Amino acid sequence: MNIIYLLLALSVLVAIIFFIAFILSVKKGQYDDMYTPSVRMLFEDELVNSKSKNKTTKQEKTE
Repeated sequence: MNIIYLLLALSVLVAIIFFIAFILSVKKGQYDDMYTPSVRMLFEDELVNSKSKNKTTKQEKTE
């Protein structure tokens, strides 16, 4: 029974360590996306055109 308590305590400790490492990496900007904003402007026209087409087809269906 003592081994279960030991394993439970160790697993909680490991989970806390990974959570702290995740929080620190987010604060340091590890997960910041530097590529997408610079490329988004290249594909923005396609997104706007497809949205406007979807709006016109939805309006046509309701009429």
